[in-house]
Amino acid sequence: MDEQPDHADGADRWDSGDDYEPYVGRWSRLVAREFLRWLGIPPGSRWLDVGCGTGALSQAILTHAEPREVVGIDPSTAYILFARTQVNDPRARFEVGNAQALQAPTAAYDAVVAGLVLNFVRRPDKAVAEMVRATRRGGTVAAYVWDYAEGMQLIRHFWDAAGALDQKARELDEGKRFLLCKPELLSKLFRTAGLEGVEVRAIDVPIDFRNFEEYWAPFLGAQAPAPSYAMSLSEERRAALRERLRASLPTDPDGRIRLIAQAWAVRGVC
Repeated sequence: MDEQPDHADGADRWDSGDDYEPYVGRWSRLVAREFLRWLGIPPGSRWLDVGCGTGALSQAILTHAEPREVVGIDPSTAYILFARTQVNDPRARFEVGNAQALQAPTAAYDAVVAGLVLNFVRRPDKAVAEMVRATRRGGTVAAYVWDYAEGMQLIRHFWDAAGALDQKARELDEGKRFLLCKPELLSKLFRTAGLEGVEVRAIDVPIDFRNFEEYWAPFLGAQAPAPSYAMSLSEERRAALRERLRASLPTDPDGRIRLIAQAWAVRGVC
């Protein structure tokens, strides 16, 4: 699942699944697999994927969790259309919807999950309350978000370089904007929603690029905060950012760039 804009920041764009996938959609799929393994939801369960984006988490559920049904909802019509074209499985359906006002019936699902979305919801407490409402008693509510402050190195290196060149970039830095990238706040959010047995864990996945060009190209797709910022710059300022990144990224002698993408996952029982 993927980052989504209930958050009304006009600088963040979410209108092209084709551009979002090369940016973080592909890495989200790696995290989703580990996330599902950790949840251990029994086969034959009904799932609701809140903020499903381009369908990364929904596809992982279909592949690895043997669900009876998966419903994905997202506010972006473009991403819902993309998910429908990518996920061809009769157990799945995708609908436009709002995380803070789910159309789902009460206690309808065995597992309600949100991947890379709670930071982008204006009222995450309302979203989690809605997730709890849609989950049956004894069911699981769970989510994961990138560790923007430190461990999601793909994005961390970008904002460090951008902030060194532009004061505005420091204000847009996701590590500062999105407080839920910290495990203690995720845990508090779930406990406050009345969930029991709340647990938080880190999920790390390796993200490797053959060269700098492969790292840089997804930032030109203008999807999500960092690429939206990059494409808002003049060609001259974007070139300066590109070269600062090229100089600062940890790079092997053969040009390969090896990074870690860390997400924080949280789960609780209704």
